[in-house]
Amino acid sequence: MLTLCSFLYIHSPLWAPPEDTENLYTRAAETVASRYGKKFTWELKKRVMGTPEADAARTTIDSLGLPLTPDEYMAALDRIFQETFPKAQLMPDAERLVRHLHAHGIPIAIATSSKPSSFVLKMTRHRELLALFHHVVCSGGDPEVKRGKPHPDIFLVAASKFDEMPPPEKVLVFEDSVMGVTAALAAGMQVVMVPDPRIDEEKRRLATTSLTSLLEFKPELFGLPPFDIPAQDHNNTK
Repeated sequence: MLTLCSFLYIHSPLWAPPEDTENLYTRAAETVASRYGKKFTWELKKRVMGTPEADAARTTIDSLGLPLTPDEYMAALDRIFQETFPKAQLMPDAERLVRHLHAHGIPIAIATSSKPSSFVLKMTRHRELLALFHHVVCSGGDPEVKRGKPHPDIFLVAASKFDEMPPPEKVLVFEDSVMGVTAALAAGMQVVMVPDPRIDEEKRRLATTSLTSLLEFKPELFGLPPFDIPAQDHNNTK
């Protein structure tokens, strides 16, 4: 059992629909693809979900035959993100989890495949919560992260930046993508998956545990302090 939750990967598991970041990514990709008479499908989304933005751009361009360079494609997305990312809202249960871990002295960090500029936009409304994390690693802007997911580099680099690097088996990762789950397991870490409901059950079973919502997460199952109040009671106090 884990006795230390060293960092959380923050992507879709922390964002509330319809303005979660994965939906915002998807809508932007659909918009750019439609300009060239193409369709950004769920099958393509599954291939790029969780990968670094540059890798996702190359895969999308090659798959759809878009007449763009990766830089041009990412610039087109960025113009859309400037309008949409600052509107992203956090799930109440995600904020509850982060504040709970911080209050109990559990070191937490963010490891994201986003570029630093994209991440800053996503956190526009959440600066106070961001201050609770020990550090942030953006694979799109950290030279120490040599390879993107499904390679373990981003999680190993994130773990190394704590005051004391924890053993991998003492690290708990929260993920939404199959690529991310594969990367966390390759790093020797345990991983809680909060996937898109369309992801196959077989893929979900790769994770240490799979949840439909962070409301289902029980910290005590991983050797962490239990929540002070149940999720339902917590939300009723909002």
